Amino acid sequence: MELSPIGARLAGLSGLRSIMEDVASCTAGTAQDEWLNLSVGNPAPIREARDMWHEVLSTALAQEFDRASCRYGPSRGSAALVEAIADYFHRAYGWDLGTDDMVVGPGSQMVCFAAAALFSGPGPAGMRKVVLPLVPDYTGYQGMCMHEDGIAGVAPRIETEGAHRFRYALDLDGLARQQDIGMLLISSPGNPTGRSIDRADLDGLVALAEERDVPLFIDHAYGAPFPRIAEVGAEPVLHKNVVNCFSVSKAGLPGERIGFAIGAPQYIGALAAVMSNSVLHAPQLSQAAVALALRSGRLDEVTRDAISPYYRRKKEFMEELLADRMPSDVSWRSHAGAGGMFSWVWVDHPWFVDMELYRRLKEKRVFVVPGRHFFVDAPSGPLPDSHATRCFRMSLSAPEKVIIAGVERVADTLREMRDEALRP
Repeated sequence: MELSPIGARLAGLSGLRSIMEDVASCTAGTAQDEWLNLSVGNPAPIREARDMWHEVLSTALAQEFDRASCRYGPSRGSAALVEAIADYFHRAYGWDLGTDDMVVGPGSQMVCFAAAALFSGPGPAGMRKVVLPLVPDYTGYQGMCMHEDGIAGVAPRIETEGAHRFRYALDLDGLARQQDIGMLLISSPGNPTGRSIDRADLDGLVALAEERDVPLFIDHAYGAPFPRIAEVGAEPVLHKNVVNCFSVSKAGLPGERIGFAIGAPQYIGALAAVMSNSVLHAPQLSQAAVALALRSGRLDEVTRDAISPYYRRKKEFMEELLADRMPSDVSWRSHAGAGGMFSWVWVDHPWFVDMELYRRLKEKRVFVVPGRHFFVDAPSGPLPDSHATRCFRMSLSAPEKVIIAGVERVADTLREMRDEALRP
């Protein structure tokens, strides 16, 4: 079988995907408590979110099944959900949205994939790239580009805080030096760090997008207005060069694949055409359920009272645990911020390599995610040498007892790696 260049790229196995398959292979046929899985990207099973989605899905099934599931629907999104989105964002932000300003897709990842197909690749002026303004960022973005060398990342500045905290800062000057921008794409708050762009960052990104006449896609899957699983530095803005992407996955409904984008008709119309030509439309029964959750205010209620507090507590718990259990003579820092689904840890020693940690932990039946997979080509620039291979990600979605045992094994493994490096 001979694949096309695009086919070969799309059929390829990314670094993170290979590790996810490794996790599935290693844990197949074993009891759930035999492995400590801190690599999982699933949202936590929060009871209030589960109950809310069960209720609205049951209502949709009872009231909308014939209309939603037994016939095709519009590629742009069901009339009920498009209307509910317009009403919700008018209440939340005062936005006046028309049908041409919105498109629903089977998850925000599919929306971003469609955008990469539309706005990156070779053209009359040369290669135009998907540019990630602040890496590390969601590793799934790297699999969206269909062309070799079609994605670029801009290295951040590092700001340290105290003995064991740090944060990444957007390097707008470095971004402005990027000449081949087809689109800008950033998650805020982000995966893996939970960091959020502030208003000054947002203004700078919008100004650059306007200057270059390119779209700025902002993925709010972790942020405002829902599910707010991390602190939000800047609320979404409506601008002719901004496409805001939203999802209900991290609000507790990842399996139903519903996401939507809001932006200028010139961008939204093209995205709707891709939906029509690829998937026809997103699942309609799930769209009906999301419409109910938006109209009733239940999604806001669960976000405020259950989802946001849960992740804030888990982040605080992890910070306290790391401070208590990590080796005192190892230079480590976790990324600062309130909430988020993950803990992002930087071990600043020449003897530390993320894949070696992964290998050793797997022998101890623990899974984490090596940091290199969240960088594009392990960027240099403002970052210290080898920074991308000296980080790793741990999930906060696991039960506390799993996190405790996992962090203890991480700490033991770091001691082993340090002792072996210092041995004559």
